[in-house]
Amino acid sequence: MIRTVKVAAQIAWSVSIIGICTAIGGVYGWTHHESLGAIALGTVGFCAGAVLAASPLAFLEILSGGL
Repeated sequence: MIRTVKVAAQIAWSVSIIGICTAIGGVYGWTHHESLGAIALGTVGFCAGAVLAASPLAFLEILSGGL
């Protein structure tokens, strides 16, 4: 039971962080660089989100201003 909850939390964390980073990159790219920028920065956001989703502690350290 505990293992199932842990896996569900990890999946929810990964999906939400990757989605948020992709959306932020896409919106920033769209507002500053039109459609090509949205695609490019959305891809960059996806990659950054994948890295942050792999390490929640790194994400929290970035949020606290540690890096």
